[in-house]
Amino acid sequence: YFTGDSARVDQDGYFWIIGRVDDVLKVSGYRLGTAEVESALVSHPAVAEAAAIGLPHEVRGNAIYTYVILRAGYEGTPELAEELRQHVGKVMGPIARPEKVEFVARLPKTRSGKIMRRVLKARAQGLPEGDLTTLEE
Repeated sequence: YFTGDSARVDQDGYFWIIGRVDDVLKVSGYRLGTAEVESALVSHPAVAEAAAIGLPHEVRGNAIYTYVILRAGYEGTPELAEELRQHVGKVMGPIARPEKVEFVARLPKTRSGKIMRRVLKARAQGLPEGDLTTLEE
């Protein structure tokens, strides 16, 4: 069973909970929060909602892949995807510029409204999505 939580053990044997593994991306040695990337995307007028994940990258360690739901009146074009990549780079710095922006109609979420990042990662890599019993209908 994988909880998705990150922890460390100190020299006295105590466990320290660090946080969620899937909420931190390590890109070229920099630690970036998925929430920061998502917030930068949502600050663009075309974006209604966004999700960010990290996928393995040969050089950078992780590459940032994003999924974006657009506001009404916007169309998901390659030009808009590039504009969003540049926007994140301006807001957070070039290291945070997403490798890919994919436009979607909806994001996989639990019934409590949390984005199911493991499902997005599995889809991006063409892997089985695993248990979907908590997926919102």
